[in-house]
Amino acid sequence: MTTQRRAPDAARRSQATRRAILTAALDLAGEVGYARLSIEGIAARAGAGKQTIYRWWPSKGAVLFDALLMLSQGDGTEGDDEQAAELPDTGDLEADLKTVLRATVTELNDPRYSEPMRALAVETLLDPALAADFAERLDEPVKELKKRRLRSAQRAGQLSPDVDLDVAIDLIWGTLRGRWLHREGPLTAAFADTVVETALNGLRPRPPGSPTA
Repeated sequence: MTTQRRAPDAARRSQATRRAILTAALDLAGEVGYARLSIEGIAARAGAGKQTIYRWWPSKGAVLFDALLMLSQGDGTEGDDEQAAELPDTGDLEADLKTVLRATVTELNDPRYSEPMRALAVETLLDPALAADFAERLDEPVKELKKRRLRSAQRAGQLSPDVDLDVAIDLIWGTLRGRWLHREGPLTAAFADTVVETALNGLRPRPPGSPTA
């Protein structure tokens, strides 16, 4: 009687290798900083070949971007087909935005996420291909989630019907990101609440006859 040996699960092995590479990139970025991060160092830490990394990613910035996507998913996997969760919609726009921005503050204050993300923000200014990938896979989908939540509030009469939603997103999230990116001051839940309250004071519909400026 002969027995058949099962072929190795190449897909599972490949996924494990990818996960090891992405984890190594995150760990090294936190330990040595982005400037000293290298493909060679990532390969050595992950126990993978340098050519394996270059087969999947064109640069260390691209590796770090996928590593951050993996981290944000929170399940140890990385994949482009994951769908981002919708923003909360309880009917109370101010409360929902405060919930979202407080969670963002927590994330941006986590060095494992914030330092690689800050490095990536700078790298996208220098690498057009990485910038395009970042926009397509993260920035634009997340912006659409934000826009859908604000559009829902607009339909409910909680925002003025003539508000430009792209500008509203910049007012709310851009203010938070600017303070974080440029280290302009402490990033706290209280600051997030103030951003939401101040922005909504200008975005809510005004009673007929009230001054516009």
